[in-house]
Amino acid sequence: MSDLILHHYAMSPFSEKVRAMLGYTQLPWQSVITREMPPRPHLDDILAGGYRKIPVAQHGADVFCDSRIITSEIAALSGKPELAMEHCSDAIQQFVQHTDLDVFFACVLSANSKAMTRKARASLSLWDLIRLVWDRINMGRKASVKLVGPKQAGPMLQTHLEHLEGMLTQSFLFGATPTIADFAAYHGLWFIRDLAERSLISPYPRINAWMNRIKAYGHGQRRDISIDDSIRIARDATPRDIAEEFKQDARIGKPVTIAPSDYGQTPTHGRLVGATPQRWIIAREHNAVGTVHVHFPRQGFTLNG
Repeated sequence: MSDLILHHYAMSPFSEKVRAMLGYTQLPWQSVITREMPPRPHLDDILAGGYRKIPVAQHGADVFCDSRIITSEIAALSGKPELAMEHCSDAIQQFVQHTDLDVFFACVLSANSKAMTRKARASLSLWDLIRLVWDRINMGRKASVKLVGPKQAGPMLQTHLEHLEGMLTQSFLFGATPTIADFAAYHGLWFIRDLAERSLISPYPRINAWMNRIKAYGHGQRRDISIDDSIRIARDATPRDIAEEFKQDARIGKPVTIAPSDYGQTPTHGRLVGATPQRWIIAREHNAVGTVHVHFPRQGFTLNG
């Protein structure tokens, strides 16, 4: 079995969440750089079947959509269950849910800067940058949940920063070692401090020291491969077995669609082949790879069929 493959791009905050976790666990992984927005034919058509958010991870012929599923895979591969939501306390789960949605958008809206524009222009043409902004605006407009607006972003971010500063009486948010909560909180603030180079976090010494501890983990044992390499790896592999206990749903074997229930709601079509307490598993067929299994979290996704 090959190492975990991450389909990502440099300025993606949720990709940084996963990259930082890979640095902490020191798992070997393979990097596939993809576009900042669709079309991404190798994901849209071949591997993930329309799912439009980044990052996407892959392990052989199994494809993992949404950072919650990806972090569960990292937790299992590294033997660190505290990196998976399902193994954490209710307090951590509630913190992550709030931070990954409301606080994340407050961070993004607070990260506008000349440095951010300069970095975006270094990797995107002016036309692609305009298309990216328009794409994100449309995604927000079509969201089925009310996202944080510009007027709410600043006060929400300040409240969040004050809360974090008070929490950091130890090295990490919930104790002496990192949990998924640390990486969920880190990536939005990374977007502000390290990518946008804004000074909004400067008045918070504990937060800066905590961010530096996470940043010091780096991105781990990364090896770059091509899109064609990732497709070949999927083609040469077989999806991993699914236990019989996870094949009891009445819809197993039937055509279904699944899509995020908040934003970026492009559906994925396939056959339901697995249903665990935390995830749905969809089988898809494509001439380039044969059969792949695409994994989605139950929470935050809607299954129809």
